[in-house]
Amino acid sequence: MAAFIAKQVVGDKLSSVKGAIGKDEEGGGNTKDDEEAREIEEARREMEEKRKEKHRKMEEERETMRQGIRDKYGLKKKEEAQEEEPDPMADGRVGRKKKTPAELAAEANKEESDDEEFAKFPPNLSELSSKVSELPAKMAQGVGEITQKCVLQ
Repeated sequence: MAAFIAKQVVGDKLSSVKGAIGKDEEGGGNTKDDEEAREIEEARREMEEKRKEKHRKMEEERETMRQGIRDKYGLKKKEEAQEEEPDPMADGRVGRKKKTPAELAAEANKEESDDEEFAKFPPNLSELSSKVSELPAKMAQGVGEITQKCVLQ
């Protein structure tokens, strides 16, 4: 317990001394930090480019292997759907892409045509119901004609 208290007392005084020393050095070193930040950013960019190039090469090797297997066994390559060029502004977007005015108009026309189809449906329904109600009478008449022609022995 005594060691813990000693560390707390000495640690607080030590950190205040360290802070004072760091503040004096930082006063004129802003350009140095900016240069370091730029160097770090450039190094990150280079590393990312190297990583992308490495993955591109690996994918090319895999594709040649796949093609060799396809040729060996006579398989056809699956046709992938042609994807539209991704929007550079949509990289960080979580939701779906916005619809164009043409897409919105086409969707509205489709909904209107659906409404028109249902508007036509009730008159057809009454015609159908009248035909269905007439059907038993026609069936009975047809059966009557058949029984007259047939002679049971």
